Amino acid sequence: MKRYGEKAIEKASLEIWDNPNPERDYEINISFPEFTCLCPRSGYPDFATIALSYTPNKKIVELKALKLYLNSFRDRHISHEEVTNLIYTELHKLLKPRFLEVTGDFNPRGNVKTVIRVCSGKRKP
Repeated sequence: MKRYGEKAIEKASLEIWDNPNPERDYEINISFPEFTCLCPRSGYPDFATIALSYTPNKKIVELKALKLYLNSFRDRHISHEEVTNLIYTELHKLLKPRFLEVTGDFNPRGNVKTVIRVCSGKRKP
């Protein structure tokens, strides 16, 4: 029997809200230090901090929905590069921000550390 958290993660989707200050340039920084996914080759878990930094336009992301969306990768076999780019693509498509940067800072495994950074637009504030 699945617990309520597992059910919520299964149904996870990004939710956006109206920006309460669309006329102003300001930066939103969000950090998720307990991100996990699975290595597509070995199946071993990968642990990372996913950091988001964006200057919103007309929309912002709802934080609980973002948390559940990021937790949905925990049982998914996906590379560091693919998951960081996928998170960026989904957020950019929904938010259409003035600036967006997504960083996947993966913990060392097998003596290798990876940091993936995807960004576009200009950082204004």
